Amino acid sequence: MSGHDLATRDLAATRILILNWRDNRHPQAGGAEQYMYEIARRWVAAGAVVTWFSATVEGRPGKEVTGGIRFIRSGGDLTVYLKAAAYLVRASDEFDVVVDCQNGIPFFSPIFARSGTPIVQVIHHVHQDQFATRFSAPLATLGRLLEGPMARRVYGPRAIAAVSPSTRLEVRTRLRFPAPIFVVPNGSIDVPAVTGPRDPHPTVAVVSRLVPHKRLDLLLGEIAVATRQIPNLRVDLVGDGAERSRLEGLVTDLGLRDTVTVHGYLPAAERDALLSRAWLTASTSAAEGWGCSIIEAAAWGIPCLALRVPGIRDAVLHGSTGWLVDRPEQFAPTLVSVLAELADEERAREVAEACQAWARCFTWDRTADLLAGVLLAETRAPSVNRRAERRIARADIATLATFATPEGDELRSRLRATDQISRHGADTVLLLNGCDEFDAATLLRRLGIVDAEIRLADRHDLLAGPSADAASVGRP
Repeated sequence: MSGHDLATRDLAATRILILNWRDNRHPQAGGAEQYMYEIARRWVAAGAVVTWFSATVEGRPGKEVTGGIRFIRSGGDLTVYLKAAAYLVRASDEFDVVVDCQNGIPFFSPIFARSGTPIVQVIHHVHQDQFATRFSAPLATLGRLLEGPMARRVYGPRAIAAVSPSTRLEVRTRLRFPAPIFVVPNGSIDVPAVTGPRDPHPTVAVVSRLVPHKRLDLLLGEIAVATRQIPNLRVDLVGDGAERSRLEGLVTDLGLRDTVTVHGYLPAAERDALLSRAWLTASTSAAEGWGCSIIEAAAWGIPCLALRVPGIRDAVLHGSTGWLVDRPEQFAPTLVSVLAELADEERAREVAEACQAWARCFTWDRTADLLAGVLLAETRAPSVNRRAERRIARADIATLATFATPEGDELRSRLRATDQISRHGADTVLLLNGCDEFDAATLLRRLGIVDAEIRLADRHDLLAGPSADAASVGRP
């Protein structure tokens, strides 16, 4: 059973407008676009009517239907926001709900949409620090104002979906948004049935966009230090981007041409072949909303060594699916010790099993269900059982409750759309958003459940949900 007992089905016939500055066909599309596309196509398969408004893509028509999704493209990287505003004014009556994907610069859809239209923001990460790396000082200041105080005023109490606990914390503390924030993590690839065999030499495979905030220059510097103790180290760097030429030059300057291969973009089969042979993946990113490539590597049984930064610290379970270090200067010595640890085949198998168990927690079906639950909570009245709905604690608090599955009772209809349900054998596990332990106990009694194990949900629970796979993976 999925986290929401297939809440996606309840979106049948719902008319949904997605606002995203890019779509999945854009040449610079990344994880945020994949996230929304994987969700949207599942909503369409369930009977929802989905329109996606984004910037113009060279070589693609202004309007087309692909995979059941209606794409409308207009404007450039910045003017898309003006085009979207005009479109909302003209076409608000055509939609039941708006999914507003904020990528630093908001669409400010509440200003332009029909009054009363439910609007859910999707936020991958906070851009306050990144504006200065892309814009002049005045424009960076404007960007911070748009993302922070102005967006806070315009969106007000409308629900937010954040892709990780790190993003939720940043939205709450740096942007100071007062709205309920629900964690809706990325899905990932299916866990392969067969992996390996491993390369005979210690091998690190990194799949990444080659852009400044990934700080791959820092990674190359640490690899240069580590090669003094691991002369047979091999590193495969897969991906493309604006930093590629500079990184290739740095490989030469650091004397790493026999160690590091910069492959550029590779088709999925070739990329996966490299991952399946690797011992380790790595990240020296400054911050992320989530570690998509880390979880995809985990699906192949590959652990990660990374800096303990927002997003990445959520994707890596320290000591179980990888290792986290606090400072860049710790990276090279830790890389040496980790590869020595993974040289033991039994230890490598143990880590690989933990990685794959962790990766199984993240499916696109579950992601689509979780975001569907947030939309449903915004678009429909509370359930008939109003007493069961009443909760006091703010949405940042969640509780995990485990109890014997009641006979002949359908809990889904008596819970919030944002609650998650999983069944482990004869037991049911609920993840209840907006509940502390007292509220959860009160709610369960109203549902006729008097004997339950209740505890506050932690970061691990919020990401992986109440699934059996989540229960099998150790916490960091």
